[in-house]
Amino acid sequence: MFNKVAVIGAGNVGATAAQRVAEKNLAREVIMIDVAEGIPQGKALDQWQSGPIEGFDARVRGSQGYDEAAGAELFIVTAGIARKPGMSRDDLVRTNAGIVRSVAENIARVAPRSIIIVVSNPLDVMCYVAMKASGFPRERVIGMAGVLDTARYRMFLAEALGMSVEDIQAMVLGGHGDTMVPLVSCTTVSGIQVTQLMPRTQLDAIVDRTRNGGAEIVAHLKTGSAYYAPSAAAVQMAEAIVLDKKRVLPCSAWLTGEYGLKDVFCGVPCLLGAGGLERILDVEISDDERKALHTSAEAVRSTQVTVDAL
Repeated sequence: MFNKVAVIGAGNVGATAAQRVAEKNLAREVIMIDVAEGIPQGKALDQWQSGPIEGFDARVRGSQGYDEAAGAELFIVTAGIARKPGMSRDDLVRTNAGIVRSVAENIARVAPRSIIIVVSNPLDVMCYVAMKASGFPRERVIGMAGVLDTARYRMFLAEALGMSVEDIQAMVLGGHGDTMVPLVSCTTVSGIQVTQLMPRTQLDAIVDRTRNGGAEIVAHLKTGSAYYAPSAAAVQMAEAIVLDKKRVLPCSAWLTGEYGLKDVFCGVPCLLGAGGLERILDVEISDDERKALHTSAEAVRSTQVTVDAL
């Protein structure tokens, strides 16, 4: 258990993440920070009062400032505007880059030894902004991307196969967007290659649906975006760090040569533990998957260049 975990942003993703952190007893204090006056305080008070029912002792507090988060070991950053129908993640870059830059600077001021999990979109580029603004090493700035995308992929496969999602092993790499790379070569059901269980055309359709998983939800909601699954994904990463579980999860990480890529954030298999990003697993993937991963990384890199010009 950490002494203090802070969630930046008290919107749907942030508030749900804060509740999940408290319910899992990952910290003695959960601090939710948002610029909207009264919103983090009110939501935090409501969450704290659910403790006797849900069985947690964490003290949940809300704040407009960062001083209450001083010394926090872990920050989950969800701040920023959400996507609207017809808006790509990259459309968000200008507004959210300014928000995340300010957030990261404040985190570095009040908790210079902390670990940052970035959820704000466009995800991979916001990781880049957070790392630059905070001055933290790559081990302490990690993006929540592949965990969510992999969950969607696994659920779509489970439904199509009529099998339990618990038996489906899979991983989605690449940027968190239209160029993400579900690893078909590594997708199995209790060790059985998925290509033995469904035709390739059906599998390709599921891959396409995974790539558009967020947009599908936005189209239904009209005025909002996903938050139950994204918050669950971020907290799974947080749990791996807080409890030093040494989980291998697909996360957005700063690459320094892995997979033939350098100086770019991209989703890859990561070992998460008490030190944050403890290792990147540079594993064999098919030639087509490697090519797709490079294409995805270059799409992220082009937006990083845009951020540098802001």
